[in-house]
Amino acid sequence: MSPNDSARQQPPRSRRERPAKPALTRQGIIDAALTIMRDEGLHKVTMRRIAIALDTGPASLYVYVRNTEDLHAQILDALLGSITVPAPDAGTWRDRLKALLNGYRDVLFQYPDIARMALSTQPSGPNYMALVEAVLALLGEGGVTGRAAAWGLDLLLLYPTAAAVEHSPRSAAQEAANLSALGEQIAAADPARYPRIAGLGAELISGDGASRSDWAFHVLVDGILAANTPHT
Repeated sequence: MSPNDSARQQPPRSRRERPAKPALTRQGIIDAALTIMRDEGLHKVTMRRIAIALDTGPASLYVYVRNTEDLHAQILDALLGSITVPAPDAGTWRDRLKALLNGYRDVLFQYPDIARMALSTQPSGPNYMALVEAVLALLGEGGVTGRAAAWGLDLLLLYPTAAAVEHSPRSAAQEAANLSALGEQIAAADPARYPRIAGLGAELISGDGASRSDWAFHVLVDGILAANTPHT
């Protein structure tokens, strides 16, 4: 008897003998989505792709996740769990606020696709709520309350999100080439037609990302502090 004949004579394996699949959970779905995103990119994170990874049907996922937008929001919230709120003795309230927002920015810089999603999808998970609470607490420590704090929060989170969207994983050579091309375009601008561009040519492309980010942070905070003071 040949090995193939022996294999054909084996009785079919009962479904009951197969290992049981892990129970489907919301956290399991999010974990699978994170794995797919890190390996293949956010554009591959679909209900169908996750269902394949979890050996289930796409319809089963909707019991735990409302839609793709909800799933993306939960992915962002999971990533925000890595952000650490600075300790009270880690500097002034402004220093700690900057460190906190830099942590948020760094998460988004790692995942530009998530940053683009964050511009149109409002996260609402526990890690995002903890970030919002920490920002408001630090603003309160600096004397910013009420509407100035509530509206200032949006600006403080929007800037690093937009900066992360603008950021992309380009090489240093590509960045240098793009900056050089922009400098050449500004230098060639007609001073009669674009007098302000010609006059600020060097400043328009001055500074690196870190120095510009630091400047923007202080401009935002100073503006929020000014808005906190009632005007006559």
